[in-house]
Amino acid sequence: MTVFKFNENIKKISKRYETLKNQPACRQGRLISLSTLLLILVIILPNNAIAQEKDSGLSSNGKNVGTTAAAFLEIGAGARAQAMGGAYVSISEDATSMYWNPAGIGDVSGVEIVVSHTNWIFETNYDYIGIVSAVGDMFTVGANVTSFGVGDQVVRTVGYEEGTGEVYSAQDFAIGLSFAMNLTDRFSFGMNAKYIDQRIWNSSATGFAIDVGALYKTQLDGLQMGFSISNFGTEMQMAGRDLINAIDPDIINEGVDKVPVNYETGSFGLPMLFRFGVSYQMDLPSMKSKLLIATDLLKPNNSEESINIGLEYVVYDMVALRAGYKSLFLDEGTGGLSFGGGIIIASSSINLLIDYAYIDLGMLSSVHNFGINLKF
Repeated sequence: MTVFKFNENIKKISKRYETLKNQPACRQGRLISLSTLLLILVIILPNNAIAQEKDSGLSSNGKNVGTTAAAFLEIGAGARAQAMGGAYVSISEDATSMYWNPAGIGDVSGVEIVVSHTNWIFETNYDYIGIVSAVGDMFTVGANVTSFGVGDQVVRTVGYEEGTGEVYSAQDFAIGLSFAMNLTDRFSFGMNAKYIDQRIWNSSATGFAIDVGALYKTQLDGLQMGFSISNFGTEMQMAGRDLINAIDPDIINEGVDKVPVNYETGSFGLPMLFRFGVSYQMDLPSMKSKLLIATDLLKPNNSEESINIGLEYVVYDMVALRAGYKSLFLDEGTGGLSFGGGIIIASSSINLLIDYAYIDLGMLSSVHNFGINLKF
């Protein structure tokens, strides 16, 4: 199992770090050593995981669409990131970083709260709530809740096409706790552990996963690099009283009918995703504006590799205009053009950011994302 391989890597790296820690060295040298070890972990982990997927016949060759559970984990949090085409792993710097790259919350100072809502396809709704708080200059902690689902639906069966009088609903959610550490003034590492639950009527499936990531600010001012691994965890399998039924195993002979059975569904892995991104922000002399350019390379376990690109133009630190393109070079994908904007209202004690994003999903039409961000 991939989880066992990950645990072995953690033990090896921890043992190596303990050895380095006991050697005479300055504190900065120790931090750099740990940063290097964490970097190795982030690079090795996706390779091991991908190797495991190939061994099981689930390599990312574009033939595995629909073979993973908890697809709502792939939607994306925050209107700002969505307007930029999801090219956000290297510029994560707010409470939505817990989704894109948990190392990004290391840049948060004070307390920050973000609320995001998306009117998703087929009358479903996607919501994300996150809160982050700095603990000194080195540590940051956070919590997040992701919800996706649809309201009550009429139960229809053969013979009762207008409804049986019953209703059902479908709801998915994930609850996560995040932690980030600024190992140096340029390198940060973060982790988000989450509990996942999917429910439809009286059946449900649960799972656990972690997201890990790192963020590096290069010597060139404004240039950043980031990478993350999302949804590395257990498989999920539906169970519940909706799977209990009564059948006739022998329709020829009488007297053997309505035998109680409990159907067993298959188990499916999570949509694991490796992201690597680069971003560059430059100050422009006109109107005290800033231009941010970002690009992400994505390698999922249930589809082919693709690229996200995004732009953000901020004027007077008050108005932001954004555009992006998701899933570039991915054939028959649901990605496309996105754009949006934001308004920044600043005061001496609190900053309020109101964001909007329009997202083109190709053959699945388009959706709208709204977000509010409070910084104390």
